[in-house]
Formats: sequence, C-alpha cells, structure tokens
Amino acid sequence: MIFSSTLLENAVSEFARLPGIGKKTALRLVLHLIKQDTAAVQQFSGAIAHMREAIQFCNRCHNISDTPVCNICSNHSRRQDIICVVENIRDVIAIESTQQFNGLYHVLGGIISPLDGIGPEQLNIESLVKRIPEENIGEIIFALNANVQGDTTVYYISKKLKNIPVKITTIARGIAFGGELEYADEMTLAKSISNRIPVENYIVTGN
Repeated sequence: MIFSSTLLENAVSEFARLPGIGKKTALRLVLHLIKQDTAAVQQFSGAIAHMREAIQFCNRCHNISDTPVCNICSNHSRRQDIICVVENIRDVIAIESTQQFNGLYHVLGGIISPLDGIGPEQLNIESLVKRIPEENIGEIIFALNANVQGDTTVYYISKKLKNIPVKITTIARGIAFGGELEYADEMTLAKSISNRIPVENYIVTGN
C-alpha cells in the first residue's frame, strides 16, 4: 500500500499487528476512526490504554479481573467445590456463554507442548494442586482442547493428583479431536460439560 500520510501509515501498521487483522482491514478501521469525533477516538484509545494498565489476574484462578479476586471466584452463589480447568481466558468466556456451569475455574495459561518449549513449570499447575485440599474441592473437570497437547496435559495433571482425594473428570468428546473450545457452538460445549466422563476412562480409550 502507498500512503499519502505517514500518520495514516503508522496507524494502519499498528492495527495490522493485531491477530487476524490484515492491512486492508486495518486501513478500513483507521479510516473509520478518522471519520469519528476527536473525543470519541480519545475515549476509544483511553479505554484500551486503561485496560492494559489496570487489568489484573485473579490470585485464585488466574482469570482476568479488575480486582485481586475475580467476580466468578467471589460469587458465593456458585459452587465452591468444583473446578473447571481450562487452557486460557477465552475458554472461560466460551463456557460461561453456555450458562451450564456454575462452579469455579482454573486457568492454566497454556498446555504442555514440548515442541513449543512449554513445560509444566510454565503453567499454573502447582497452584491448582494446592487449591484442591485448601479449598476442599470435590471435583476437577478438565475442559482442554481435544488434541495431543491437551491430552498430555490432562494425563500429567491427573498423575499429580493421584494421591489427592478428588473426583477427576473431563468433558465428553462432543468437541471434535483437534477442535478448540472457543470455536465450539454453545450447545455442543454445554453437552460436553454435562456428559463429562472419568479421566481414567478418557486416558484408557483415548477418545
């Protein structure tokens, strides 16, 4: 693209750095902002800047939060004895959208993937292990993506928990192998949660 303005070019380049945004889409977004009132653009940029500066991660579950403890963990109307283990914050949003789960979460911050240099020590696994006896958790539900890395992570954590008296289950394979939770439709995801199976069966059958 050839630009008549360096300011325009710089703005387009910044938008194009966002995931899933190409140069043409970035240009369309920037041209849209140019048409807006200066106050509206300042409000937009201010909201983004403030979000980045003030955002926190929950001390309990590692979900994104405005406060040290997120509004899910601090909601006493939710079941406090069951934890759904997910890979990332997008998965929390996907499961919450189903309105079929009323327990707590634990965000691992990724999954075990040796090829990508991600081992157990890079993930929020130890804090999960500590939470179970401290919070008297009765069930752990693994809601990880249905792929080799997700299965490896389930296997590793379940071995870490083998001496802790807690029920360990995983969502049913309504999610196709290789699929990602955030892209699953709400009905499929809801059924996968409600039809969860014991991890022993999951590991043995591999499907």
